[in-house]
Amino acid sequence: MDPEYLRGEDVLSRDAGVLSPVWAGSGEELSDEAWVAAMLDVEVALARAQARLGVVPEWAVAPIEAAVRSRPVDVALLARRARGSANPVVELVRTLTDAVAGPDPAAAEFVHRGGTSQDVLDSAAMLLAARALTRIDADLGRTADALAELAAAHAATPMAGRTLTQHAVPVTFGLKAAGWLTLVLDASDRVRQVRAALPAQLGGAAGTLSAYYEYARLAGVDPAGHAAALTAEFAAELGLRAPEAPWHTVRTPLADLGWAVVAVTGGLGKFATDVLGMTRTEVDEVAEPGAEGSGASSAMPQKRNPVLATMIVSAARQAPAHALVLGQSLLAEDERSPGGWQSEWQPLREALRLATGAARTAARLAEGLAVFPARMLRNLDLTGGAVVSERLNAVLAPLLGKAAAKRLLADVAREAVTTGRPFADVLAASPHLAAELPDGTKLAHLLDPANYLGAAEEVVERVLHRHRNRPTSNAED
Repeated sequence: MDPEYLRGEDVLSRDAGVLSPVWAGSGEELSDEAWVAAMLDVEVALARAQARLGVVPEWAVAPIEAAVRSRPVDVALLARRARGSANPVVELVRTLTDAVAGPDPAAAEFVHRGGTSQDVLDSAAMLLAARALTRIDADLGRTADALAELAAAHAATPMAGRTLTQHAVPVTFGLKAAGWLTLVLDASDRVRQVRAALPAQLGGAAGTLSAYYEYARLAGVDPAGHAAALTAEFAAELGLRAPEAPWHTVRTPLADLGWAVVAVTGGLGKFATDVLGMTRTEVDEVAEPGAEGSGASSAMPQKRNPVLATMIVSAARQAPAHALVLGQSLLAEDERSPGGWQSEWQPLREALRLATGAARTAARLAEGLAVFPARMLRNLDLTGGAVVSERLNAVLAPLLGKAAAKRLLADVAREAVTTGRPFADVLAASPHLAAELPDGTKLAHLLDPANYLGAAEEVVERVLHRHRNRPTSNAED
């Protein structure tokens, strides 16, 4: 097929998530258009901050704001022309200046007053990251609430605990849900910490704010203390933190964002991975929420694939690679990095998209997850009682000796597997057991998995206590 129909000036704006369904439908929040809009917001914030400090005349702000509202930028054209300066800000400033100059040439003189490209793009990146983290935290909150309900409802629902893919000892589904909840709460903590610390960027050409100082002096403003005042006003306009110093090559915020994304996608990925295992046909302990067309196969009409968990896992597998690039951004040369800075933009966008999509998908999965306790009991009985061998070993060790007790149980388990007889029947027929069980001890009681759940309910309650006492987020979108 001739791809001619794909050619044109708008091709660069067509990334809709076809190859990344986990964030499809919400990608516009971090699209090229969103980045350009955020950079224009930064230009307006700078003009407003400088006007309040007397560096830019008040009358010049309205024409700049009006030009921004007119959406003067052809994003696809901007992307192509950005190659001339290795970043989009130079062309953006020229376009914005022209848009202001049309109706008000005098106001155009005050666009980007003293600014540099990295101030604009870094501040825009933090602005978009702040919005994304706020949305992520809201969806993590939904996920946490749903998981807390599952943990409370199933605190004592027995199921097989599995280690290295095999039945180990009985646990409860509530305990498993409490583990997922812990990961979500941990991720939310990190998201909130990083969101609160996201800084605006204002450093000028090399971190000295020299142009900002000079424009203040030319406007008759005392430059003493102007850097701190301008940074504070600018950051307040954007809803970001005012940093102690410019961070052109101090890229901790990028590394922090990468780690927050990994905490989100990794924690949700563990939840999804467990769901995938539990939805296997032969396990069948939980099911994803059903909807028309959800989980459909192109070839097998009987299937309802666990697509929500699949999308979350796909995000969790991709995100660390993007976070690795963000972590390497700490190796920035001199006062401005050639290539290092440019290499951050796309990984940051993809990392935030993946985390946003994973959080949104996880909320839907947790809120609609169907749980089948009867099937959990069925699976728990597959080994005929062998799942409580640890308990039997503890009871018999004082009577037979630790090594002898373990050897007896291993022999019983081996015979049960070899003969196909239930573990409990083979054990009951053992002459050693009949002679050695303490008086009054019933084998049936020892073999009941529901009687060997340890502190599962106590652990669930501690996690639920953390959830109940968690402060609500005060972050604003």
